Amino acid sequence: MDFEFTKEQTKFRQEVQQFLEDEIKQGTFQPACDAWIQGYSPEFTKKVSRKGWIGLTWPIEYGGQGRGHIDRLILTEEMLRYGAPAACHWFADRQIGGAVLRYGTEEQKRWMLPKIIAGEAYVGLGLSEPEAGSDLASLRTKATESGDEYIIDGQKMWTSCGMFMNFIYVVARTDPDAPQHRGISEFVFETDRPGVTITPTIDITGSTAWAEVFFDGVRIPSTCLIGEKNRGFYQVVNQLDYERAGMERLMGNYPLFDAILKFTKETKRNGKPIAEDTLIRQKLAQLQIEFEVGRLLTYKVVMVMEEGRAPNVEAAKAKAYSTAFERRLASVTMDILGQYGQLWAESKYAPITGMGPHSYLASTGYSLQAGTSEVLRNVIAARGLGLPSS
Repeated sequence: MDFEFTKEQTKFRQEVQQFLEDEIKQGTFQPACDAWIQGYSPEFTKKVSRKGWIGLTWPIEYGGQGRGHIDRLILTEEMLRYGAPAACHWFADRQIGGAVLRYGTEEQKRWMLPKIIAGEAYVGLGLSEPEAGSDLASLRTKATESGDEYIIDGQKMWTSCGMFMNFIYVVARTDPDAPQHRGISEFVFETDRPGVTITPTIDITGSTAWAEVFFDGVRIPSTCLIGEKNRGFYQVVNQLDYERAGMERLMGNYPLFDAILKFTKETKRNGKPIAEDTLIRQKLAQLQIEFEVGRLLTYKVVMVMEEGRAPNVEAAKAKAYSTAFERRLASVTMDILGQYGQLWAESKYAPITGMGPHSYLASTGYSLQAGTSEVLRNVIAARGLGLPSS
């Protein structure tokens, strides 16, 4: 197997790196953990749009670049490596645009895709509900058809990009009498419609990137329906592969990884750099090995996508593995930093700009986001190994 990138791909990576380094020098952003989901910067998103890097793989006829999935993975890899604030366009670019391309009407493609590519559509993900987290099929939010409209009633929680969004992607029940996995449909519509209430959800790190969203008789045109009515669950299953398999599951905290490596080289204890301590050196080496394995698993997903296949099993493997890596990264970092590692960025004594406690606390939720590790292991067992599902 040839693991080398083409000259064009290497040149593209260098172009992305130079762009990000220039933006840091200009003060547009400073590297941060989880910036892909918490970093709100319309200014940065507009700059990425002007580079033509949103909708990179989408057809040229809709404003995309028509490039391969490897190019897009290179782009996202570097965005994560530098901790760039890409939350405004991340979800729309990662999966919603793809859903519209695959299941949407021609009218929807002409309406929605240009807004995403221009960095104007910040789409939040309305999936989870109070009693429908990992079990999406048990959702209760309903969409009642009324003439040429749908009326949305219900509640979504942990809506990714919820406090940034001006559009929301909603999965709702359109046939209350159908079996759980049927009678569900997908919609995308503006959040400024009457009846939409958005309340911030403050997580354990203090971030307000997520939100609780309430729908009280929200009227939307039937043209907001994506794909076939009552077939939404099966459409969502395919989209989740792309949500789970992204490099963000491995590199969401890469700025922390980079910072702790530098910290151990530059900080001395007993007159020697911390990195020369045998135990610490072994821990860092193990992390580096695990990171490279996770990276290869993610590239495997993209190779399957390049072949035109849905990466069901590959995505589950990559996400489950990467989630475990990020949790270990946070734990090892806190072990190395010691008591000072508990200090947040507000303290002048906080090492590595306080990224340690942020990552450590945030990591408790990584095994839940985009499908629990238990669910992913079931996918691997049933679809990958052919084991009985019940």
